[in-house]
Order: sequence, then C-alpha cells, then structure tokens
Amino acid sequence: MKLLTRWGKFNLVGAIGMAVQLTALGLIIRILPGHYLAATGAALELTVLHNFFWHVHITWRDRRATSPLLTQCLRFHSANGLVSLAGNLALTPLLYREARLPLLVANAIAILACSVANFPLSDRWAFGLGG
Repeated sequence: MKLLTRWGKFNLVGAIGMAVQLTALGLIIRILPGHYLAATGAALELTVLHNFFWHVHITWRDRRATSPLLTQCLRFHSANGLVSLAGNLALTPLLYREARLPLLVANAIAILACSVANFPLSDRWAFGLGG
C-alpha cells in the first residue's frame, strides 16, 4: 500500500478515534465527576483500543501476518498509547488551565499534536514489517 494512502486511512481512523475520545471524555466528566485528567486517561485508553482495532482491519490490514496480534497490540500501546498519554496529560492541562480553553478544545489540540508522532511509530514499529 502506498504511504500516502496508508496515512489517509490512519487519519480517518484517527478522526473517528478523536470523536470517540472527546465523546467519552465529555460523558465521563458528566457522569462521574472527578479530576479531568483521570477522565482524560480513561477516555484515551478506550480510544487506543478503538484505534488499534480499526488500524488492524483497515490501515495495516496487509501487515496482519507480519507479527502476532498480541505483539502488535502491545507495541501499539507502548508507542501510540504512551505518546498519546504523555501528550494528552501534558498538553490538556496546559491549554485548559493556563490558556483557559474549554476542556474538549484543549484535549482536541492535544490529540492532534500527538498524531504527528503516532503515524511513524505505528508504521515502522507497531505494525512494522518483519515482526
């Protein structure tokens, strides 16, 4: 698959994942009031699982046999999951508390910032060729 096509699929899954994360964050804050960073982490984990499922079936479906699914999931979590967790937990409070942006806007900006690093990590390592 051409890199540009794969990047487009990555962004499609990511856009849907962004909607999942922002919806989950909004619901968690509304249903279980608490600290917004704990809610951010919970919404992020749901999104990482969501995105992994769709990346396996859409973005990197041609690489499903390059390594065991569990290995790909662990790599995805340790790469994209950690980048997203660190980025979301660092940028969201900065934008929310310091820049006074609405929580969901701050989180959306954090998600977009993390996506820049997440594509190459996924393409070269989580779903990389040669297992």
